[in-house]
Amino acid sequence: MEASPRPDPTPPRVCVVGAGSSGLAAGRNLAAVGLPFDILEQCPDLGGNWNYGLPVARVYESTHTISSKPGTEYPDFPMPDDYPDYPHHTQILAYLRAYAEYFGLLEHIEFGRRVERIAPTEARTAWGDPMWEVRLDGGETRRYEAVVIANGHNWDPKVPEYPGTFNGEQMHSAEYRTPEVLRGRRVLVVGGGNSGCDIVVEAAHIAERAFHSTRRGYHYVPKYLWGRPSDQIGDLLHRLHLPMGLQRFFATASLRLAVGRPEKLGLPKPDHRLFETHPIVNSLLPYYVRHGAITPKPDIERLDGDHVVFSDGSRERVDLILWATGYNIRFPFIDPQLLAWADGRPHLFRHVFHPEYDNLFVAGLIQPDSGQFGIVHWQCRALALFLAGVAGVDGVARPKGVERLRHLKRGPDRDDLGGGLRYKDSTRHYLEIEHWSYTRGLRRLARMLDA
Repeated sequence: MEASPRPDPTPPRVCVVGAGSSGLAAGRNLAAVGLPFDILEQCPDLGGNWNYGLPVARVYESTHTISSKPGTEYPDFPMPDDYPDYPHHTQILAYLRAYAEYFGLLEHIEFGRRVERIAPTEARTAWGDPMWEVRLDGGETRRYEAVVIANGHNWDPKVPEYPGTFNGEQMHSAEYRTPEVLRGRRVLVVGGGNSGCDIVVEAAHIAERAFHSTRRGYHYVPKYLWGRPSDQIGDLLHRLHLPMGLQRFFATASLRLAVGRPEKLGLPKPDHRLFETHPIVNSLLPYYVRHGAITPKPDIERLDGDHVVFSDGSRERVDLILWATGYNIRFPFIDPQLLAWADGRPHLFRHVFHPEYDNLFVAGLIQPDSGQFGIVHWQCRALALFLAGVAGVDGVARPKGVERLRHLKRGPDRDDLGGGLRYKDSTRHYLEIEHWSYTRGLRRLARMLDA
């Protein structure tokens, strides 16, 4: 059955949770199709992870992007020409402010409003889905005809458990802001992600000793290859339509020439091929390992007072353990079963569309091998067109496209979001996507929907 015009000509009002980069993209695209919306933000300012002054920020003083400008920016709002290849977090926040101002989003944001609960009601929308009750701090409740959850997934720190006890100081990378906490101390950074690598490089400058514990070896991608940002070289290979095997061969050969084999640099040998884990973009870690300023270590076996014992039998005295071990996927304001939760994560079509509800979406629930803003723009473009079509807003979406997406999201998501890659089995890759093929698929959905 095709979507039919609403008997009520008033378009549905949408609740957007969060005014970070994803919530802003949601608002911009809802406005573009004529859907009214409120953006509810618990903090006193926008920017989320990128706003260094907010408690929810996950950037540290020295943070720059690990994707270059073209791979980071929104497609309809280029970054300023005078920004460097890899902007600083203060520049990213200024960019997000400019985006919000340009698209008139500030008037829709309610700051200092924490969402405590989202639940379906008995009341129904004109197209048959339940209305959503949104309860805010202070007890206020509102009803919305649709919800876009865009509060991010890098906020609830994940800390692994090991046998034994540790007498020194421990902190998660979520709390890390400046390198002063590392000065003159014997520091162990645990975790092979980009944050862990950045922080252990900072420790190499000012710590007494800097140890880096990882469960496996990784391929370290420098920020520049062949005189250009490395992600731009990768996108060039995609534009040439090279098979993934050939792309991997070229990229691996480039890394061998530019960096060398990790195991010959004193780093653990990777147990996987290039592209089979989330990319580590860091030019300096191999450099400081070769200079003896960073000591690689395997996984922890146990904690022992003021020492840490590793799986190879070695032990080191440590003053500070800094856990750069990622985040739990959690949405505390909604019943996980309402997000089709299974195996530790939501199971949504393209990580966006609910299989049953046509008025519940999640934006930004991805771990791309690239920048994120542009990808989320296309997520939000597709969801806004779909919702407008479901609601029968005239002249916005093709009814046949709406019904096609309804059919797709209710069935198994057979598309390979890894673009032919097979990622290592790890919770870290629950939301991993290959950005080129994933974005191409979203753009196809948007074209299918757009009237």
